[in-house]
Amino acid sequence: MRFQDQVVVITGGGSGIGRECAFEFAGEGATVAVSDIDLSTAQGTVDEVKKRGGEASAFALDTTEPAAVKTFFETAEKRFGRLDVLVNSAGIREISPVTELSHEEWSRVIDVNITGVFLCAQAFIKRLQAADKPGAIVNLASTLGVTAAPNRAAYTASKHAVVGLTKELGLEFGQSGIRINAVGPGVTRTSLTERYFQDAEMAETVKSIHAMNRWGEAREIARAILFLASDDASFITGTTLMVDGGWTAGKMM
Repeated sequence: MRFQDQVVVITGGGSGIGRECAFEFAGEGATVAVSDIDLSTAQGTVDEVKKRGGEASAFALDTTEPAAVKTFFETAEKRFGRLDVLVNSAGIREISPVTELSHEEWSRVIDVNITGVFLCAQAFIKRLQAADKPGAIVNLASTLGVTAAPNRAAYTASKHAVVGLTKELGLEFGQSGIRINAVGPGVTRTSLTERYFQDAEMAETVKSIHAMNRWGEAREIARAILFLASDDASFITGTTLMVDGGWTAGKMM
């Protein structure tokens, strides 16, 4: 098991890709700290992990609050005795023309999708440095971290920022034994994207933008995250791995 006796912290672990990551990491021997702004969803993930024979604990966490983030990582380290991997999975999206996008909505997406990633990475790295130990961070970017789409200004900007931050952190901590990477999922069926699949025409459109002519499943993204967090990726840092069914490879003719 690749993560035997390791402690993995997951933000946004109550649903979607974060939830699948909890199942996959626990299945590979990790103890998982599942955090979410909604404690009940985090607990639901933990209950399922334990039902499958794994070890996990639930935490309420607003990743946009610096004091809460600091306390969370201190508490997690004290409870488990160590920290090894951070998966920054918490995220939200907006769909709105720029001319109708409110400052409040813009700020909320930026706060959750990039400020939260920064705060959690910063706190996690500080704990690793204090313990003088290596570790790994995997951030959730997106295909819209390297491309763009109309009516998604805040989301696109935030995910480009995640890609940039991942590069910077990879450079800054490359000699510290702390690897920082990201994944860029294509359209993945989760609660965040479920609306796309309620209309047959929209579902076909979603499929057609991927070279593989299908959407992704959360488990597929989670397994790519496990790869980047594992020693199998020991010479990879500062990179965004596109897990997008060929979306960003080019345009289908």
